[in-house]
Amino acid sequence: MDMADATSICDLPPSAKLVLKVLEYSGAHTQKEIVQRSRLSSRTVRSALERLTDIGAVEEEVYIPDARQRLYRLADGRKWEQVNCFEEASA
Repeated sequence: MDMADATSICDLPPSAKLVLKVLEYSGAHTQKEIVQRSRLSSRTVRSALERLTDIGAVEEEVYIPDARQRLYRLADGRKWEQVNCFEEASA
């Protein structure tokens, strides 16, 4: 992961970071499942997913059991556990 990715993730609001962690710890989920796991509002999760998708941290695909929904997962090939925003702040 390059520094630009880490910086853009560190600049996200806490709600988006929480959604990122939910996907990191428990894999792909629909928006409804993320709302249940994170206890954030549906609107907040939707906004967080838009931001994460815009920076390439999350990928969106069709949810096969219900094509009206989308399945969200972390982008492949990136090591999200290596992002440490606290180190950047002190550097």
